[in-house]
Amino acid sequence: MEIAAENFNNNHSKTHKLFIYFQDPGQDPLQVVSAADELIKEMKVQVILGMNKWEEAALVAAVGNKANVTIISFAAPAITPPMMQQRWPFLIQMANNISAHIECIADIVRAYNWKRVIAIYEDDSYGSDSGMLSLLSEALQKFDSEIEYCFLLPPVSSLSNAGGFVLDKLLELQKNKQSRVFIVLQSSMPMVSHLFREAKKVGLVGKESAWIIPESVTSVLDSVNNSVISSMEGALGIKTYYSNCTSSYKDFYTLFTKTFQTKYPEEHNSEPGIYALRAYDSIMTISQAIERTISNTSRSSPKKFLENILSSNFSGLTGQISFEAGKLPQTPILRIINVVGKGYVQLDFWTPESGFSESLVMNKSTEKIVGRLPGPVIWPGSIRSPKGWAMPTEQKKLKIGVPGHTSFQEFVKVDYGQTPDDNKYDGWCIDVFKAVLGNLSYYLPYDFEPYGGDYPDLVYNVYNKPYAESGLSMVVPAKPEGSAWMFFKPFTWNMWGATGIILIYTMLIVWFLEHQFNPAFSGPLKNQIGTTLWFTFSTLFFAHTSPVALRVHRDQTSVAGCSPSPSRTRFLIGVLGQTSVAGCSPSPASPVALRVHRELLQVQSSSPPASKHSVIEPRQYEPQLEVIPTATEINGLG
Repeated sequence: MEIAAENFNNNHSKTHKLFIYFQDPGQDPLQVVSAADELIKEMKVQVILGMNKWEEAALVAAVGNKANVTIISFAAPAITPPMMQQRWPFLIQMANNISAHIECIADIVRAYNWKRVIAIYEDDSYGSDSGMLSLLSEALQKFDSEIEYCFLLPPVSSLSNAGGFVLDKLLELQKNKQSRVFIVLQSSMPMVSHLFREAKKVGLVGKESAWIIPESVTSVLDSVNNSVISSMEGALGIKTYYSNCTSSYKDFYTLFTKTFQTKYPEEHNSEPGIYALRAYDSIMTISQAIERTISNTSRSSPKKFLENILSSNFSGLTGQISFEAGKLPQTPILRIINVVGKGYVQLDFWTPESGFSESLVMNKSTEKIVGRLPGPVIWPGSIRSPKGWAMPTEQKKLKIGVPGHTSFQEFVKVDYGQTPDDNKYDGWCIDVFKAVLGNLSYYLPYDFEPYGGDYPDLVYNVYNKPYAESGLSMVVPAKPEGSAWMFFKPFTWNMWGATGIILIYTMLIVWFLEHQFNPAFSGPLKNQIGTTLWFTFSTLFFAHTSPVALRVHRDQTSVAGCSPSPSRTRFLIGVLGQTSVAGCSPSPASPVALRVHRELLQVQSSSPPASKHSVIEPRQYEPQLEVIPTATEINGLG
């Protein structure tokens, strides 16, 4: 900031000067508010910039609104509050949206197929912005991963023994949780120092574990001591990328290192971080706004000065500086770093469009490529990619029942030892079980339990979890569907079509056999079709039971006074029942064609009335409540 102010005072304006007042209120947001109020009332400042935490920026913005003083914050909320510009019209966010960092973390988890993670979050005295947890959970759910546990830490300033508190929490986590993928969403550097130091003591910074740290930590790695960095070896970090090849950056870097070494000669690392670059860009934004205010002949005002700042559009050290809705609209390019030894190495780039890449050459395809980091990664304790899970020390094991005595030992075989721990289990089934476990993306602790009984008893002792998904169930009244076409519901349209074809086929057979000899099937074509249709269709629902008299004489049969031909009678002699039409029975050939319909009639008559009722009358079930109340509203939970 001093470098940018000096450039403005020396080279740009002779009538206006920039004066910078520094205040260090500490970690308490109330002290930050008090310091801002003091700067406004006593120093008569027109702009306040800084605030690396969103809760501090929101409180100071409220003070700035009352005094019409512009507030430039280096922090942005994870989830933008509603009506933000109306609540804090003088607040400007010199920071990118945090959602890009969350998406980058989720892509790392996806690339290594980690299904469960542990989110670490340092709270502040006022509840902080927990929107990052919601964003991370939502991003992980897109590829079936989840937050197994949220490791919430209190502010380091509120703990008398921060190391002991963190150690107790880590031991509890080690006993009960399986995931070994730790994502530090938000934390101060002092708390991160305690966290990694104690985690390394209990073995959580080692093989099969992975750590991801945010930009709030990676941006200050250059200024921490070597012992802290050594405890973080193998961790992955995220930093905002900025080009260090431009002429403006080189000029700034030369002045920055010279000024820094003059003020802090004992410090060996003088690399400017992202916050130093944002501070420089903020002063440049203010300088250009002052020049536009001076050139404007109209009377200046705080709102006019704010408008001049929001109209900025130039290329700064951190990228393009322009504002939309009071914040930077550009999505940042992120850089993945790997903590190695007493420093860190820069690995790959990440963009929302292309994912991970070794260079800034963007992927031309529209689909984002998500794979493992192209660059070599040094993980905690190993160069092999960690599984991301381990067996909890107090995890209850799954008991696998194994038949103790089998007839085919090639499938399952138990060799008993002196103690149950010495038992050996072999066979094809055991090999298949172990092969399946090897393909799981998580650890499944188990113990084989030999069983001396028979197979039915073994199956009876196995607990099978029901397959029905748990959820909210409601008992609602049945609502019958009133429709004139309801009788079509039992069968599909294809079935009804097949039934119609069979009916027509049966009509043709009955008519062919009866119309030459039975008077009831003779006459005009209209009468023949009607009689045949009625006779065939009626047999679907009831059987014709007119009395039949049989008289056998010379291989002939006369039925109810009708005497069919001998050849046709001989073919079906012995039929004991006929169906009569108009007082005269048809020839004995008809029952053959109608046997299918009689069998269908028997099936229908033998079905219980309740089952027919349930088939013919489909029900609709609709809840009476349009909005289902939550469990807490109906006192469903204690």
